[in-house]
Amino acid sequence: MNDDIGTKTDPVDIEQGVAAIAGVRMAEEEESTLGDYMQEWVQRVRGGDIGSLPIIFGLLLIALVFGFLQPLFFSPRNFVNLLLQMSPLTTIAIGVVFVLLIAEIDLSVGFVSGVIGVTAVLLLREPAPALPWPIALGVALILGALIGLLHGFIITRSGVPSFIVTLAALLAWSGVVLILTTTLSTAGTIVIQDNVTIGIANAFLPDWLGWGLAIVIVGVWALLQLSRQRALRNQNLPTPPDSVVLLKIVGIALIAGFAVWYANQDRGVPVVAVIVLVLLVIWSYIASRTRFGRYVYAVGGNPEAARRAGIDVGRIRVLVFMISSFMAGVGGIILASRLRSVDTATGGGNLLLNVIAAAVIGGTSLFGGQGFVMSALLGALVIASVENGMGLLGLPSGIKFVINGLVLLAAVLIDAYARRRRESSGLS
Repeated sequence: MNDDIGTKTDPVDIEQGVAAIAGVRMAEEEESTLGDYMQEWVQRVRGGDIGSLPIIFGLLLIALVFGFLQPLFFSPRNFVNLLLQMSPLTTIAIGVVFVLLIAEIDLSVGFVSGVIGVTAVLLLREPAPALPWPIALGVALILGALIGLLHGFIITRSGVPSFIVTLAALLAWSGVVLILTTTLSTAGTIVIQDNVTIGIANAFLPDWLGWGLAIVIVGVWALLQLSRQRALRNQNLPTPPDSVVLLKIVGIALIAGFAVWYANQDRGVPVVAVIVLVLLVIWSYIASRTRFGRYVYAVGGNPEAARRAGIDVGRIRVLVFMISSFMAGVGGIILASRLRSVDTATGGGNLLLNVIAAAVIGGTSLFGGQGFVMSALLGALVIASVENGMGLLGLPSGIKFVINGLVLLAAVLIDAYARRRRESSGLS
């Protein structure tokens, strides 16, 4: 009797034991799932799907080198300056990304941005009948889209490579910039006379609004990630572990919070940074969530297969070149606003090199079909950081061109190596 009593087990203890075992198993499954995810990621990297790794390592190297050589590189004022410097590069590079996705090139974006910037300033100019700024900027941007329509029409109808057509356009539009600025201004410089246009790249958000914007960005991004996770599960498709999604959300929150806090130590978050962020979101959605975006990737991956699938390849190419010139126009207006004027050199210099480098360094393949719109932001951050650091060090222009050329060459070599690895591993 006593033995029977001694061998009894309390049902509560059994439930607690089962719960403990279940908890251990759930933790093991979660750890195994996360481990599998990391293992698959490593395999993809080894296979050539390197993603943003080169950019991350590049940015760390840039920060260490310039921060060591010039401590002002890490100052809040220079951080805000960096946001301003990368804004026009990012904007123009967005259009270049679309062109590269279809395995084409647009060498005219530099001077197209100059033509649109000069046109916008002239439409706002007094004593001539100045147009209201929304109309003036709208007309200038429509002109940019029409320029892209012209480029795309010539390329698709004539069969001449885009390299040749846009190279000829580069020369032609550089002449247009020179004609417009020298004919209408004896000094060759035209000052912007509209305060709203000047404020595009010279106005800053109040501290509280900057924090509010960061909260909204993180909240919206988190909702998108969680809704995507739920949609994949509802369709019985593979999903990354919840812990990975949570880490991404926390990472974005930390980056956004630090950026706003650091910018508020100086002048605050630039208005133009918000504009660029909105453009990135819109074009990222178009590229990744619309039929047009899927067609762009299909044309870049295999034009003949896309044509046989019923895609109007010529129409897609024309639309892409319209996007490129339109975004070049937006970048030209931002650049004019930042400088508060336009002159004979508008759209020239190393602008073309920098925007193409930004798109390629950000991870967009020169061979088409590979890349994301957000790569324009990452690449522009690298290019602007290099330019900013060299400016702080007072390096001569010759050395700057050499370094920028080496950075672009390194990006192209990495892209070519990654593409060969993807093909050999079957990831392409």
